[in-house]
Amino acid sequence: IVWAFAGAMLILKAVNGLMDFPQFITLKLLIAIPSGIAFYLIVFSKISLKNIKRIKSMPDKKGPFYSFLSFRSFIIMSFMISFGISIRKLNLIPFEYLSVFYITMGIPLFLSAIRFFYNGISSRN
Repeated sequence: IVWAFAGAMLILKAVNGLMDFPQFITLKLLIAIPSGIAFYLIVFSKISLKNIKRIKSMPDKKGPFYSFLSFRSFIIMSFMISFGISIRKLNLIPFEYLSVFYITMGIPLFLSAIRFFYNGISSRN
């Protein structure tokens, strides 16, 4: 749910950014969408599969909610969130271009969430 929420939030922020700055919108989408899909295929699909395997191998399926990620993953996630907030708050990148990055990050998060949901539902059947 967290990954779905984060991915949807980033994509919605990006859509708002694209509507506020529609210049070169086609080019922005031609960069962001394939980049997001590639990032999912190269990085996030492996991370989500690794987490799914860990969850399926857990003896106690009703463990604490935070047990689905490794400690290392929590560190990486904390860094990524902090880095993203810092970039936005310090205005290091104009929002016009930040929206492209939001799509690029939102797509793999949301696709990974769909993969988690699918595996969660299919493992119950």
